[in-house]
Amino acid sequence: MRRGDGRAADELRPLTLTLDFTENPLASVLCALGRTKVLCTVCAEESVPRFLHGTGQGWVTAEYSLLPGATDRRAEREAARGRQSGRTQEIQRLIGRSLRAVTELGALGERTFYVDCDVLQADGGTRTAAIIGGYTALALALGRLVAGGLLPRVPLLEGLAAISVGLVGGVPLLDLAYEEDARAEVDMNVVATASGRLAEVQGTGESATFARKDLDALVDLALRGIADVSRLQQEALARALPPKRP
Repeated sequence: MRRGDGRAADELRPLTLTLDFTENPLASVLCALGRTKVLCTVCAEESVPRFLHGTGQGWVTAEYSLLPGATDRRAEREAARGRQSGRTQEIQRLIGRSLRAVTELGALGERTFYVDCDVLQADGGTRTAAIIGGYTALALALGRLVAGGLLPRVPLLEGLAAISVGLVGGVPLLDLAYEEDARAEVDMNVVATASGRLAEVQGTGESATFARKDLDALVDLALRGIADVSRLQQEALARALPPKRP
């Protein structure tokens, strides 16, 4: 099956990771997944939430926002409304949970790492692009702390990425663009490690229920896509960070 943009059913959109897109944070990554573009930055503070005081353990948290011009119709700034939408809260909790799943919090010291994900342009898959870019930025930030002698090693268990999958016209598709997502019978986001261990699976029958075999087929498709994304993440990080000492 060929799709509207010419991709095969199991083909990712073009993915580029531009490291150090901005200069002020500890690390920044512009993740472009097709037409979706998310800027992910990492800042560190020498403090932790109150419930971690005195434990020697660090914390990783995330914030997510959709900029007003990210879609074809202006989205009101949530700060202007005085509250975050339920969607925003759900997505940033997903990003934070996912990143903590592969981080050795006890090896961070009493530091908090803030991963801010701002959607510059949205065409489906903004939360998965935020996790791809957020992990890459976090790995870059931690690598720099190691290079600067502030951490003995990078406290990440392994790579992490995410991708969307869905059933559109009964056909399993990888990495849905917005127009595909809008007409999908089943819509799913999968977060997994580079070795294929699942961190989170979010799946919804948009118009009807779906069978277990469909779930298995979609997760398998997502894991193949995540393996490709993980390879691109590691290639980008290898170019930016100094080689490991023997």
